[in-house]
Amino acid sequence: MTPQKPLTFVAFAEDTAAPNHCLCYASTLAQSVNGQVLQLRVSGQSMTTPGTLTASLFEPDGQQCQSTATDQASEAYKLHEHPAAQLPPDLPPALVQDLAKHHHPLMFVISQGPPDDEDEEVVDACADLLQTNYPVLVLPLATPTDHMPRRILIAADREPFRLADNSLPLRELLALPRTKYHVVHVAGALEDGLGYGLAEKAVLGSRLFEGLPAPELLSYEYGNYARGLLAAVQDTRADLIVVLARQRSYFSELFHRSVTARLLQTCPVPVLVLPTDHAHLYNSF
Repeated sequence: MTPQKPLTFVAFAEDTAAPNHCLCYASTLAQSVNGQVLQLRVSGQSMTTPGTLTASLFEPDGQQCQSTATDQASEAYKLHEHPAAQLPPDLPPALVQDLAKHHHPLMFVISQGPPDDEDEEVVDACADLLQTNYPVLVLPLATPTDHMPRRILIAADREPFRLADNSLPLRELLALPRTKYHVVHVAGALEDGLGYGLAEKAVLGSRLFEGLPAPELLSYEYGNYARGLLAAVQDTRADLIVVLARQRSYFSELFHRSVTARLLQTCPVPVLVLPTDHAHLYNSF
């Protein structure tokens, strides 16, 4: 029997002495599921050439990726000990598909960027990587890198969906001991009262919680979708929020001038974007 490959977390890296926060957070996730982390560098890219991809196994040395609450609050930690991960460049589709084909990642891990950065680099990078149909984790700079997410919030709407096969191994993270998860539905003021029940039905039929206890469901009424999600994050003390990316949204509603794009740029906790199965009838978000 062919041995099962370890789950692989892919984080973009720079040529710095200390590992960046994406590598360290990915390392914490990988250790929880006996996985591995690949650090990726793109070099030689220009207006006329797509560049080359270098991938190497990340093996943190001793205490490199250990952080404390005091360290996390300090500017020295943010800017020196664990520098911000440079967002991937404008990756050509062939290069993106090639890295996914060779490494089959459980997820890509990229940085949210500085809080005062109003451009859409993180949005564009996320959209580029989602073309591979693998999940993308967007990580705020201030996220503690040595803590597993234990309170996970899944944002659901009233449309049915089905997870892409590449997203199914994420259930190993959901099934870790002491993990609590909630499903939240944010309804607009003019929405009928059916959304909550439809959102519950969509999540339970998605395969995300197959074999796991049914999650607790929450409903919020907000005129602004992103604010509703952020209120749910605060109320549940969530340390990870999961949103769904449907095929039609990679370059439209989800990633251009939408509330979800603003969520990716400003959410205070990591945002995991899960692709859904666009070949199935369950398409959405």
